[in-house]
Parts: sequence; structure tokens; C-alpha cells
Amino acid sequence: MKDLRNCKLCAWECGVDRLEGERGVCRVTEPIIAAKQLHPAPPASYTVFMVGCNYRCLNCQNWNIAHYPDNPEGRVVGYQDPKELAVEAVNMIETNQGRMIGADRIFFSGGEPTVHLPYIEKVVEHYRDTTDLWKVNFDTNGFATRKSMRRIVKLADSITFDFKAYSDPLHRAITGAPVEPVLRNLEFLVPKHLDKIWEVRILLIPKAHDTEEIRAMCEFLADLDESVPVCFLAFRPNFVLERHPGSPKRLMERAVEVARECGLYATWSGMPGINGSVPPEVEECADELLKHYDGHEGAALMSGYAMVTGCRNHPRDCSTCEDMARCPIKRYVAVRRT
Repeated sequence: MKDLRNCKLCAWECGVDRLEGERGVCRVTEPIIAAKQLHPAPPASYTVFMVGCNYRCLNCQNWNIAHYPDNPEGRVVGYQDPKELAVEAVNMIETNQGRMIGADRIFFSGGEPTVHLPYIEKVVEHYRDTTDLWKVNFDTNGFATRKSMRRIVKLADSITFDFKAYSDPLHRAITGAPVEPVLRNLEFLVPKHLDKIWEVRILLIPKAHDTEEIRAMCEFLADLDESVPVCFLAFRPNFVLERHPGSPKRLMERAVEVARECGLYATWSGMPGINGSVPPEVEECADELLKHYDGHEGAALMSGYAMVTGCRNHPRDCSTCEDMARCPIKRYVAVRRT
């Protein structure tokens, strides 16, 4: 765990000593598991959810995991010996239930598992010693250093990559982080390790991801390799965006059309058409924030939600925020349970 002494696992490169209890942007110290379960979602697996995340996404669906220990509803299982977890994963995959869902790998998710990479590497080491039948999946937002991304490629048989936005203003508004490291890692992964990409997933938030943004994302991916698998996900109201409208079906279908116009093969999934509306106070804040996001209306609207919640740092940059240790986004408790 020496990497945690001067933590530079993700692109924030905070340099904190997590073994001594220091906290960077992700706010986590030792590796902690939030939940473990057999999970049928592709790829079917024994999924291990790690706590903490280096993003502070407004739409987080696992917010009580990602924002541990700051969120009052954070939940954890705790630390588990890597060898014990590896053996447990193999045993669970080989149960009747595991066979029924077609599970064939251990799947690391979160939160963002990159912030616990040394621990995951140790689990995978024991996992490989235990079995040569089953695989490893790594689920990431792509905000890793170059070195960490090479380590992820080495340990994983498959990678699910969440691509939040192409434009920096929108990416910052949604996640609190710059987009450059994500684009850099896609430029590394797609041409050189396409065989390891299970899919690039793009969550579409209405009024944020317009046709221009979708096309920019698709053109970027197609320029790297047109055969990269892409799946658009329908946004459902959640977390800070719990009152925002869900993705309409026409947005999902249009995204697939745009992707195919760019030469990609793409699909979409999820439940579209969930009702919602933008609160008036968010729209008022969005008007005020336009100047901070280069006139990008979608980014200003997303950041309007952050401002109403208490975020004072615009454009959003979680590494420079004076409220990093007492972030109102991380402490937000959603009323709706989706």
C-alpha cells in the first residue's frame, strides 16, 4: 500500500498520505468495500463496490457509496483481506446462482475503484492464483494518471469506461473535474487496447447533452477507432439532479443516429421518459453562471444545480475548492430513492 503514502493514483495527484489519515479530493483513506453481490448487468459478475470517488457528479446513482465518509447516508462493509475476497469471489461465481446469471468475472466498481488500485491489484493477484477460468472487469470514469491506466490495463480482462462529456465546461459542471485526463486515457485505450474495452458508456442528461455535444463525443471516439463499442444510457432523476427530467426516448434514438452517422455502432439502454422539471432557482443561477462556462448553456444549467446545493467554486474544480473537505455536494441527501 506504499502508493497511499503519497497518493497520485488519479489525475488530481493530491500527494496526501492516506495511511496517516490525510484526505485528498476523493476523501478516502484505507481501502473499504461498500457492497458485494452477484450482479447480472453486463458483464455478469461478482461485483465489488469500493467506497469513494475522485468525482463529485451531480447525477451520481451510487451517491451513498461514492461520497463516503462525508455523506450522512454512506454505507460500508469495511476492509477485507485481499486473499479472502479473491477466494470469496471465485466461490460465488461458481455457485448455482452465479452460473444461472452467467457470471464469469470479478467486477470492481464504486465509487471509482482507481483510488483503491493497489488493493485491487493485490486481490487480483490472489484471484489469479486461485483460478484460471474467470476474468476481471474494471469500471472507471477514466480520471486516472497515465501510470495508473497502464496498471488497470495490465490487471483487467475487460474495462467499462464512463465517458461523461467531451467539452471541458460541461464535464466540469457535471463532475467537478477537467476532461483532459479522460480524453488522454481514451486516446491510449481505444487504439492500443480495444480488445479490453467492454463498452464506452455515455449517460445522456437532457438539457445538458445536446446533439452538438453528442456528435463531438462520437466523432472523438470514431477518430480513435470506429469499432469501439458505445452504449448510451438514459438518465434517470437522481441525487442533486433528482428533480431534473429524465432522458426522453427521442434523445436516446437521436444519439444512436448521430453515432452511426459518425461510423460507430451504438446502442442505448435504460428507462426513458421519467417526468421532471428544472426548478426556477436553478434556472436563475444558470443565467448568472453562463459567463463562467464560456456561454455553454448546458454546463451553466448543470452548475446551477450545484450552486443551489451550496457549491461556490465556478467553474467547478474540486481540487482548488476551499470547501473540498466540507463539500455540500458530497453531503447532499437525495429525497427520491431511484
